[in-house]
Amino acid sequence: MIDTDAVVIGAGPVGLFQLFQLGLLGIKAEIIDVLPEAGGQCVALYPDKPIYDIPGIAVCTGRELAQQLLTQAQPFMPTDRFGAPARNLHLGHLVTELTARSEGGFELRTDKGLQLRCRVIFVAAGAGAFMPRGLNLPVLDTASNVHYHLEAPLLSPPPWADQHVVISGGGDEALSAVLALAEQPDPNQRPAKLTLLHRRDQFQADPTLDARVRIMQTSGQVTLVVGMPTGAEVSDGHLDSLTVLGADGQTQSLELDHLLIRQGLSPKLGPLTQWGMALDRKQVAVSASSFESSIAGIYAVGDINTYPGKKRLLLCGFHEATLAAHHAAASLNPDAPQHLLYTTTSPLLHQRLGLI
Repeated sequence: MIDTDAVVIGAGPVGLFQLFQLGLLGIKAEIIDVLPEAGGQCVALYPDKPIYDIPGIAVCTGRELAQQLLTQAQPFMPTDRFGAPARNLHLGHLVTELTARSEGGFELRTDKGLQLRCRVIFVAAGAGAFMPRGLNLPVLDTASNVHYHLEAPLLSPPPWADQHVVISGGGDEALSAVLALAEQPDPNQRPAKLTLLHRRDQFQADPTLDARVRIMQTSGQVTLVVGMPTGAEVSDGHLDSLTVLGADGQTQSLELDHLLIRQGLSPKLGPLTQWGMALDRKQVAVSASSFESSIAGIYAVGDINTYPGKKRLLLCGFHEATLAAHHAAASLNPDAPQHLLYTTTSPLLHQRLGLI
């Protein structure tokens, strides 16, 4: 059980900024995200597309914005002396249970058994928890060699080194994965064989990615299999092959060592709908002054919330995170004076930021 002041659910831009604002106010926080990498939909959906409406930044990509926010929050994301990932950043975890404690505060549990006890919660889950789209073959859930994400950074050596890897999908995510595996600088980390499986011989991807993968297909570096997977052979928790139905109505068995499913992400509210918060069209209804939900101590910021005049913009999410943090600080420390401090001049904030 991890004891902390606050838990932030969602490590996208608004969640990362929420952690920063809490840290400035002296509130210790843990942050959780279902994705394997911080940055939310900015990194998962459009990591390389430009963003033009961040104050003071003329243009940046989603990945660059996430990295800047991680750097900004670094004083409140402790690492060990070896520079390991922040101990209070829990990636690849879906919050499945949330219960109120009789003595105040909350307890949370994730799908991987992580347990946290806190006084306040900030839901910064965007459109919901982004879950990878699968192949609608439940038997794959039992297979250890089915993957949905490339490890970042890649394990050394990765599990698929010198193996036959099948990548399922025809969008940017799938084609980027093909290039990432095929162009590994170390040949000992590349698959022995790489197959791209898609329902048709036409991709829905960036033209540059499309062209590069087509060149690899022509040179024999990548094999394209066109068809729909309709079945799978799994033995002892290992996927041995997929049954693929082609456009001609014929089926073939596609043997493999590893399957990487890259068919995009789908946002789902999931367990959040069972936590008792008032919802309005799949968004958490909040107060426009505090961004507190119908449950005292649970705040919602960013695209997950709704209130009169709400605009689903990153800029608005940063504003909401700031006001929510200040409201929570006042409720956690009702007897403390609530002076507004400025990072430019405050020695206390400089100390918290590690500047002195």
